[in-house]
Order: sequence, then structure tokens, then C-alpha cells
Amino acid sequence: MASSSNSANSSFVKDEFATDAPASSHDLLLGSFDPSKLHPMAGIEDKLDYLLLDDEKTSDLPGAGTAIPSRGWSDDLCYGTGTMYLSGLALGGVWGLREGARKPLAVSNARLRINSILNSVTRRGTFIGNSAGCLALVYNTFNSAIDHFRGQHDTYGSMAAGALTGVLYKSTAGVKPALAAATVISGSAGVWSWIKRKI
Repeated sequence: MASSSNSANSSFVKDEFATDAPASSHDLLLGSFDPSKLHPMAGIEDKLDYLLLDDEKTSDLPGAGTAIPSRGWSDDLCYGTGTMYLSGLALGGVWGLREGARKPLAVSNARLRINSILNSVTRRGTFIGNSAGCLALVYNTFNSAIDHFRGQHDTYGSMAAGALTGVLYKSTAGVKPALAAATVISGSAGVWSWIKRKI
């Protein structure tokens, strides 16, 4: 009985921070949303800072000022990995499109041909994209570490990073494939570094 009388006598108190009209997406898009209405205890008021990127601050390593300026190792890591992933995805997609279009089918049907093409594109595109993204991630990590320890960014450091990446990538396949991968990736890194300097 006592519990029922307590619940009958209790009243709900309105939250003093609650607003009458909640913000909608329409308010956010029109810019009429006041950030201080998020919650008064947050103390945001009108001092909401936005993310400011300083594009003028580039890496101060000797040799880092190329056609594609670097703002540091994290910048190289993000842009390099993302660019290689998307490039590999596009290249693998074209490879899969070609493979799926040429694949012989038992029954000539448009739906089966489209299904074959889509299967090939998703198989080849993700394989090349993921491989290229992982290689770029490891390469940029090695390249940034070598540049940091040497105190300069040059073609030789890029080629060494490429060689280490190739050796690590094919290390489980044996010595010959690891050396072949090191040669190919080191040569590619050297050519890319030379092109960046000449542009």
C-alpha cells in the first residue's frame, strides 16, 4: 500500500534543459540551428570551433618539396593508401569486366552475362584494390620511417622502402619471389619519386 501511495503522490518534473521544439534536419541545413541549444551544460554557446587544416604547413625535410607536397607521415599514409586502393579497385574492375565479358557461358542469356561480369568485377576489383592498399600502407610506413631516421626525403629512401615492402609482401612465398617483388616495387617507387621531382 505504501508503495502505491508513493507512486500516486509522485509527480514528474519537467527537465529544465529540455527545449520545446527539437532541432530538425531542416534547421541544420538552413543554418538556423543554434549550437548552444545542444545542451547548456556543454558550454558551447557561440564558440564552436571547426576543423581548420593548415595547407601551407608542409614537411620541412630536405627533398620533401615535390610536385605533391607532403604535410607529414600521416598525410602520406592516408592519401597514399586511399589513392592506391581506389586505383587498384578501378584497375581490377576493368580486368574483371574484360574477364566476365569474355567468359564462355553454357547458355547465351543477358542476365547470365551480366551476372558473370558482376562476379568477375567484384572478385578482381577487391583483390587488386585490397592488395594495392596494403602495399601502399606498408610502403608509406617504411618510407616515413626511413625519411625520419635519415633526415631527408629522396629517391634512394623511396626505393629502399619499396624493396622492404616487396620483401615483406612476398616473404612467405620464398626467397626468389620476395626478391622479385622487392625489385618491382623498388623500381616502381624509384620511377614515381623521379616523376614527382621532374614535374
